[in-house]
Amino acid sequence: MTDTRSALIRRYQDELAARQQQGLWRQSGDNAVAESWRNFAGNDYLGLAQEPRLVKKAQQHLERWGVGATASSVLSGFTAAHQSLCEQLCDWLGYPQAILFNSGFAANQALLFTLLGKDDALFQDKLNHASLIEAGVLSPATQRRFRHNDMAHLRQLLAKQTQPSASLIVSEGVFSMDGDVSPTESLATIANQSGALWALDDAHGIGVLGQEGEGSISRGARPDILIVTFGKALGVAGAAVLASPTIIDYLRQFARHYVYSTAMPPAQAALIEDAIRLARTEHWRREILSAHAEQLTQGLHDWLETDSACEPHALNTQPFPQLLATPSPIKPLIIGDLAALQQVNHALMKAHIRVGAIRPPTVPANTARLRISLSAQHQKTDITALIEALKPVLASDKACGVTA
Repeated sequence: MTDTRSALIRRYQDELAARQQQGLWRQSGDNAVAESWRNFAGNDYLGLAQEPRLVKKAQQHLERWGVGATASSVLSGFTAAHQSLCEQLCDWLGYPQAILFNSGFAANQALLFTLLGKDDALFQDKLNHASLIEAGVLSPATQRRFRHNDMAHLRQLLAKQTQPSASLIVSEGVFSMDGDVSPTESLATIANQSGALWALDDAHGIGVLGQEGEGSISRGARPDILIVTFGKALGVAGAAVLASPTIIDYLRQFARHYVYSTAMPPAQAALIEDAIRLARTEHWRREILSAHAEQLTQGLHDWLETDSACEPHALNTQPFPQLLATPSPIKPLIIGDLAALQQVNHALMKAHIRVGAIRPPTVPANTARLRISLSAQHQKTDITALIEALKPVLASDKACGVTA
């Protein structure tokens, strides 16, 4: 059947055309060119993805373990390398057991699909990752979403339950688009008072928060279920869920993403353990991140506060772009208007600087932004180059964030 005769294909074409017209078209970056660019679009917070010692270790692990696990973990795919990684995770993060997944997306979906039944209630922060929100929609449980970090709203939703049911509260440690953190102590209190389980996805907190990079649990509260990923600060790939033996055993028995998926390559598991050792002991990486954040914040805030190129406009909801203050390496520069965002992003690309240009529906309408992601691999000169490239384009009328 040709494209023109297929109703499905016609629908896809119409929706693709609409996305292009709305300025929301996504495309992969030209990574061959980007290798020589300054990259502020990745999540390599600790600079471990290109760490020469890890590259050498990867070669050694491949020589020992080969390139694949060949089977599910419940068959023959779980090796001594996987077991050692689980033990390292438990030692680092203080949980009795851990279970490994091939991605954070798979871990989150396995968690919600497996632990919740049709009579259960799921409470999620509205800014949770798409993997969690989608899993909540598709799970048999009743999903309710509370306003971002609004603990009063969460309490209201919990109080409205009309019949006794098991409940799970899910939030993130560090939110990937805003770079802010969740009120973990309040979440722990609410979970304890309501009898709900509490799960925390710490994909963007692990490695960068805490004395040893232990993430959001360093802030005092410990969730019943902790999800961590290895493809961001740790520079590799994969994920783990940490919890009590009962929860981990339940996932091992019933989580389809675990039972019916080939295990992560053992060489990868061994490499992740090497990356954790560096994250735990090389504190200077987090110190460099803090210095970079201060340099960026000072440079852009000083300029935005003193520059008057963007005068207030009758339609403006903000007089000029806003850099959000965050405790994480994620520094969102809110532009607001899609056309203005494209103008700023184009100027950065001309300067061979890659920054994540984030648009709706990933973020709410009128909050289009540059998601500036800092890395310990960046040099001071990289931060200076970013600031200097941003100044002239942010000063132009096209970048003044006019929104209807």
